[in-house]
Amino acid sequence: MDRDSGSGGPSTPSGPTARLRRRKGSNEAPPEVETNGDRLLFNDRNKYKSMLIRTYSTVWMIGGFVSIIYLGHLYIWAMVVVIQIFMAKELFNLLRKAHEDRQLPGFRLLNWHFFFTVMLFVYGRILSQRLVNTVTMDKFLYKLVGRLIKYHMVTCYFLYIAGFMWFILTLKKKMYKYQFSQYAWTHMILIVTFTQSAFTVANIFEGIFWFLLPASLIVINDIAAYIFGFFFGRTPLIKLSPKKTWEGFIGASFATMISAFVLANIMGRFQWLTCPRKDLSTGWLECDPGSLFKPEYYTVPQWFPEWFPWREISILPVQWHALCLGLFASIIAPFGGFFASGFKRAFKIKDFGDSIPGHGGITDRMDCQMVMAVFAYIYHQSFVVPQSLSIEMIMDQILMNLTFEEQRALYTKLGQIIMEKQFGES
Repeated sequence: MDRDSGSGGPSTPSGPTARLRRRKGSNEAPPEVETNGDRLLFNDRNKYKSMLIRTYSTVWMIGGFVSIIYLGHLYIWAMVVVIQIFMAKELFNLLRKAHEDRQLPGFRLLNWHFFFTVMLFVYGRILSQRLVNTVTMDKFLYKLVGRLIKYHMVTCYFLYIAGFMWFILTLKKKMYKYQFSQYAWTHMILIVTFTQSAFTVANIFEGIFWFLLPASLIVINDIAAYIFGFFFGRTPLIKLSPKKTWEGFIGASFATMISAFVLANIMGRFQWLTCPRKDLSTGWLECDPGSLFKPEYYTVPQWFPEWFPWREISILPVQWHALCLGLFASIIAPFGGFFASGFKRAFKIKDFGDSIPGHGGITDRMDCQMVMAVFAYIYHQSFVVPQSLSIEMIMDQILMNLTFEEQRALYTKLGQIIMEKQFGES
């Protein structure tokens, strides 16, 4: 969302320096700094060309996103992994210096070693129980997966230590400052990419609804801010993003809140979106949707005009939660975009990359999504998930923490207790 709301495309610098920059495909921003409000999109000559390019790539992105949602949880997770890899690549390249890298052969591989080590640790922790549930019926695979999970943490730790030793052994005289700055930068990238992705994947397996609705609200807010700023933007919003306007911000907030309430009603009626996935299979889901997704009916007040077509309205309880998500997506999540805008100004770049025409790089699209994914998970765990223990929660703990023999012993002991209670009552 850090592409400025209502942006009509940056001005094109002229002269030999600019021509050289274009030939190299750099995404560095022009040296001129625009003052706040000097070139709002309302008066931009190239705005229609920019809007056409942006709209074309947006349609393709939304089409691909909808297709992946239809395929299901595992494919959405795979999409998140691909996005992570592209984000990491863009961020790794941000502070990369070709001259120093030529003197450190293989140094770039170290970044990716740390990246995939953290990926193994994070997703191993999140998906281990679902992997166990997938192979429960096969005794051999069940034991194998159990051992892998048991030694998962120590494996990841020693992979990290191997990377740490690799870094120490490759330290080179007169390159210390560059190497340590890259080491620190790599760890910051890992925090940024995996913090949000861990919450995102957790949301996916809690039910696609809790991933799709927050992500859709960010997209809607972004598009609405662009459209309102495009046609009505006159008043600058923030100096970090000179082309963001109050008109775009306020218009997008109303559009996002309305969309949240309506979309929650539509999405909440599909079990494919509301049922949690307890394993790593790809089959169709059926479950009791719970009270959140069961409609409640409200009679329309008598003072409503007669031309109003409905006398009774059905509302899903989850729609009230959706309003909270919509409010956050409208007011707080855009600050992720403002942060990214300030970050890019600090490094004097226009975009993190150029992989998406009209939008910049993958990271340019994910700034607000990162903030929103964390909030959606915390909100779901705090206000939606029942706080008391349930049979499913206890079963998950048993399957995750007990061996097969311990589970059998527990089953036998429970059987004895139940039999004793039955005889005692009789």
